Amino acid sequence: MSPEDQKLVALARSAKARIQAEQGAAVRDETGRSYAGATVALPSLQLSALDVAVAQAVAAGARGLEAAVVVSGHAPALSAVAELAGPGVPVWHCDARGDVLEELTT
Repeated sequence: MSPEDQKLVALARSAKARIQAEQGAAVRDETGRSYAGATVALPSLQLSALDVAVAQAVAAGARGLEAAVVVSGHAPALSAVAELAGPGVPVWHCDARGDVLEELTT
């Protein structure tokens, strides 16, 4: 994991901790900008942390992604990342401390 990828881990951990969410996630777009999000668990709205981070990137005008990190919880669904970024994008699933549990690829 590169230093830029380690920054994604820190952002995902912070997003999770900020609202004590089940998961935190962060993505880096094709220009190097980073976006973070946490699980949304409202009675009327359920979003994974990764979906929130991808949505923030899309809302900011991102046209692709270079990498993603998900902290805690179950292995992430990669459909939103794959749709925006295409194949071959690394997605690291980490534990709450930020240690990599598995590296997935879109």
